[in-house]
Amino acid sequence: MKVSKETPARSADGYVMGALGLGLLVAGGLLLVRAGQPLLGLPLLLAGGLVMAGLYMLAPNQAAVLTLFGAYIGSDHQAGLRWANPLALKRKLSLRDRNLNAPTLKVNDARGNPIEISAVVVWRVRDSAQALFQVDDYEAYVRVQAEAAIRHLAACYAYDEGEDLSDGAITLRGGQDAVAQALRSELQARFDDAGVEVLDAKLSHLAYAPEIAQVMLRRQQAEAIISARQKIVHGAVSMVEAALQGLSERKIVELDDERKAAMVSNLLVVLCSDKDTQPIVNTGTLYN
Repeated sequence: MKVSKETPARSADGYVMGALGLGLLVAGGLLLVRAGQPLLGLPLLLAGGLVMAGLYMLAPNQAAVLTLFGAYIGSDHQAGLRWANPLALKRKLSLRDRNLNAPTLKVNDARGNPIEISAVVVWRVRDSAQALFQVDDYEAYVRVQAEAAIRHLAACYAYDEGEDLSDGAITLRGGQDAVAQALRSELQARFDDAGVEVLDAKLSHLAYAPEIAQVMLRRQQAEAIISARQKIVHGAVSMVEAALQGLSERKIVELDDERKAAMVSNLLVVLCSDKDTQPIVNTGTLYN
């Protein structure tokens, strides 16, 4: 039988029932010892013992799941001293928020590159009946399903951007918010059967696997150098264009196409070089 939803248990105030049970025990003891009436004293003692056996205490954010001869009869969430059927078995369950620090997993991303990934999941028990009766061990279930969800998530996204990805594609490193939302959604879908609610989930560790880390680092460095060079060349061309235009507009010097080409070449070498250039002073004319 599938327990789909918890139901409230019938319970009473434990202080009232405790006083009643204590009164029955005292009355039964007096009748048995002082009055010498065992026929009245023993039943009162037995009734008082049964009443006291039904007492249990709950802390805030704690539930008691009650079963009677194996049948689920309800869950009690009221904190304090409570009383319920003395024959019912009462299993206490924490409803507080919990942290799960998943172990670092070595998986392949969408490109097939080995990466290391881990996540921190904040969760709590939403349905005490499902947590106890739908799965064998809800804490172990959460750990195993969290690892499975992280592995599946890593296989759905690439680690970083690349030429093989479309513009705006979500990556594990660049789309952290979208990845976290996808992780929460998948975890919740997996935890629903155990009556567990996901409060938050975020990646706590993300890196290339050691065997390809150096190669990927060189690739990122090369991409950064290419990007920097493109900006340098674009700026140098703009500066050369401005210099030639300024010389022409002010009529400082008239240059033919060959001398313009030489000037452009020299300026580009000076502006684009990553080392200091050594100037050569021409003491003759432009053509000597």
